[in-house]
Amino acid sequence: MPHSHPAPSPAAEQGSPGVNPLLDGRDLRLPRIADPCVLVMFGITGDLARHKLLPAIYDLANRGLLSPSFSLVGVGRRHWGDDDMRHYVEQAARSGARTPWRPAIWEQLAAGMRFVEFDSFEDNAAYEALARVVAELDESRGTLGNRAFYLSIPPGWFPAVTERIARSGLMDDAEGSWRRVVIEKPFGHDRASARELDELVGRIVRPDDVFRVDHYLGKETVQNILALRFANTMFEPLWNQRYVDHVQITMAEDIGIGTRAGYYDTIGSARDVIQNHLLQLLALTAMEEPTSMAAEAVRAEKEKVLAAVVLERDGVLDLDLTTARGRYGSGFQGGLPVRGYLEEKGVAPDSRTETYAALRLEIANRRWAGVPFYLRAGKRLARRVTEVAVVFKQPPFLPFTSAATAGLGANTIVLRIQPDEGITLRLASKVPGTQMELRDVSMDFGYGASFNEESPEAYERLILDALLGDAPLFPHQREVDLSWRILDPVIEHWAASGAPQDYRPGSWGPTGAHELLARDGRSWRRS
Repeated sequence: MPHSHPAPSPAAEQGSPGVNPLLDGRDLRLPRIADPCVLVMFGITGDLARHKLLPAIYDLANRGLLSPSFSLVGVGRRHWGDDDMRHYVEQAARSGARTPWRPAIWEQLAAGMRFVEFDSFEDNAAYEALARVVAELDESRGTLGNRAFYLSIPPGWFPAVTERIARSGLMDDAEGSWRRVVIEKPFGHDRASARELDELVGRIVRPDDVFRVDHYLGKETVQNILALRFANTMFEPLWNQRYVDHVQITMAEDIGIGTRAGYYDTIGSARDVIQNHLLQLLALTAMEEPTSMAAEAVRAEKEKVLAAVVLERDGVLDLDLTTARGRYGSGFQGGLPVRGYLEEKGVAPDSRTETYAALRLEIANRRWAGVPFYLRAGKRLARRVTEVAVVFKQPPFLPFTSAATAGLGANTIVLRIQPDEGITLRLASKVPGTQMELRDVSMDFGYGASFNEESPEAYERLILDALLGDAPLFPHQREVDLSWRILDPVIEHWAASGAPQDYRPGSWGPTGAHELLARDGRSWRRS
């Protein structure tokens, strides 16, 4: 009797990866394409949308990763029609996209663009109009009822927007379609407000359909931390307290606050980047191996690490000894005069906001017991660099003379996040010659030199993953909550401790930050 085979599903006939069990490994590596959907963008006229989000959407379309039915609805206060929005998006895409301009791709993308004018985020009639536009796109573009809402708006507007989105019926469940919400940081300004924000969003969408954007997690070099650790046998056996002396995580900027005073003076460096970017880098560096790269498995390991983070030093909680903060003063940087933070336009003259923050943390678990993690972030520093440096202990015995090893440092693995993306391994080598003299040398891997492909922008990966419903790169509310658990006591301590310490522009921060490591007999890397 001849064997019978079930008819392939439509998805399998179209070559959808992960559906047909007969697909081989090569097919499984094909990129996934987002479902037909409507993306509603609140804040489309803002700087983030113009410089990052809209170019990323064009690049995704140009790479064939968006459905031909993909539709974009902009929400804003401009007196625009649909053509005005198309012109605006075209300008943003032409100036910011990394892929070549292709008229056919643009025409396909532009056909699905609509604009809805809002007098304010409390304009009930505008939400009704938005609901009609989205329903029309479902009919005319075949978006199948799938909807994502990108809330690139100040957190203060979240209650008004989420309440009215729910009231308009835009988030009502429909069989066979999905609803998602994408949120930009900050995720609250402390633990209590972050929980309140989560409760607001939870009223309109399930927790697994909330995507909190930390754009650092979309960078190729951040994702490469997991590849380095778990795909290479040589590193993971050394990645523990037996061999690692300490870890330094740095995010340094050589610019001031620019025109962001209205935002930055209410936030400061710790809330702006340590609570999210740097603690996420810590979690990826220190986490245990997940059972898979599924979102739940990766999140579970990151949460364990964040839950184990403590601020104590030698078992004693003294935030004067484990934290440091500063703000840049006036002076010269790069040969040019620059204003101090208090002289920046829009900064309150009695401001106590820090532009530099440093923390000494420990992780109370078996792998990392006794290994300090030093985090620092600041503006107007010596250079722009973001990196994770894993510094190893010195060998217990050296058979060389002290003269031969006089200039020798510690073995270090440096994960360069930006701007020169790659990995540097620092090790000891003999200097050529008749004498035994050792010197530090570097083995270097650079993305630009090793791969012909240009890395996609972080927002390309993040927008696509949100539309796919794939969440490994998005911090869950539990991670956000645990991060605020770490930072809240620091913020409260600083609020009661007077003004930050001034530091010279173009330096590596205040003296208190250097004393933070000097107490442990260590020093910051000169990145």
